[in-house]
Order: sequence, then structure tokens, then C-alpha cells
Amino acid sequence: MWGGAVLAFSAGCVNTAALMGFANLSVSHVTGNVSLFAAAIAYLDARSILYIGTLLLSFLAGAILSGFIIGQAALKLGKRYGQALYIEAALLLVSYWLYQQHDFLGQLAAAMACGLQNAMVATYSGAVIRTTHLTGLTSDMGAAIGNWLAGRSISKPTLGFQAVIWYCFCGGSAVGAYLFAKVGYEALFVPITIVLTAAFIYNYASDRLPEKREPKRERHSS
Repeated sequence: MWGGAVLAFSAGCVNTAALMGFANLSVSHVTGNVSLFAAAIAYLDARSILYIGTLLLSFLAGAILSGFIIGQAALKLGKRYGQALYIEAALLLVSYWLYQQHDFLGQLAAAMACGLQNAMVATYSGAVIRTTHLTGLTSDMGAAIGNWLAGRSISKPTLGFQAVIWYCFCGGSAVGAYLFAKVGYEALFVPITIVLTAAFIYNYASDRLPEKREPKRERHSS
């Protein structure tokens, strides 16, 4: 729960900084960008087609990188999550540097970092987990509340977990908006610090977990 909460806060901060930047495009999800991409095709706007299309591919590339590193559909603790978090922090740091050189390239690196994070954990305890956007999560929460109002049983811990992610993403967005108005793209140092800290704590905790060893087999002489 804490891992999902801090990553959602971080993603909200990154996305708001990107939205308030030069292009006003999201980097943490693709739905709205796909609609804008389709509109650009309809109006034969070659520049927007190229820019938005590349942004969508960057998010996809981040998700592909996550699948390559982690390779699991459900949460299964291991060193690979720590590696993915370090790579995400590096992408965000590269994004900040590129924003100073060229806004377009900075946007692409930020989208790739969000794609990596979003694909990092697909499911946990039967609940679909997304930490960079809220559409599916809000739908799941609404369906659960509807079932509860109808007198059906629901998983209250799951609903609570989803609510925590929702509010943390919102909180991160508010912090990102405030900091961007004050210091510009330096606001990205908040999510960079969060992801780096999460990676360090995760790796430290993983090192302290007991290793599972296979039982020794007895050798029988022939």
C-alpha cells in the first residue's frame, strides 16, 4: 500500500509538471493523447501527429522496458523491482536535463518513466493496480461502492487501497502544480527523490529477507 501510495504521488507530480509545460500534454497516461492524436490525423496536422505519436511510443517503450526487466503480471517481490525503480529515477533525471535543452525530448523521457512505473505492478491481491492514472481505478471504486449500496459484499481493504492511491495521485498533482509555478521544471526533483528513496528502501528491505534455499538431496551410492 505504501509503495503504491508514494509512486502515485510521484506520478501526479510528474504529470502536472508536464501538463503545465510547453505542450500541455499528459505523460502519465495515453487515453487523452490518443484522442488528440486521432484529431491530428483527421486535420492532417503533421507536426502534432509526429509529436503526439512519439509521446505515445515513449510511454509504450517504458512499459516494454518494465516487462523486460520484471517479467511478471502479478506482484512478486525480488531484486528486479529495485532495478526498475533506479532506471525510472534515471529517466526522470534525464527528463529534467532534457527539459532545459529541449522541451520535446524532456517530455518523451518523462513519458517513458511513467510507462515503466505504470507497468511495474499489474495486479496485487486480485486488484488491478495503476499508479500513473486514475480512470480504471475510479471505475473499480465506483463499481465497488455500487455493490456495497446494493447490499453485496465487497473487499473493503481493496477499496481503501484504491482510495489511498487516488488521493495520493491528487496530492502529488497539487504539489507538482504549486512547485512548477514557483520553480518550473525543478519540481521534478521531488519525484526523483521519491523514486530514488523508494528504490533504496526496497533494495535494503530485500537484502534483509531470508533467501529460499533448495533442500539438499542425499546421495545414494550405486
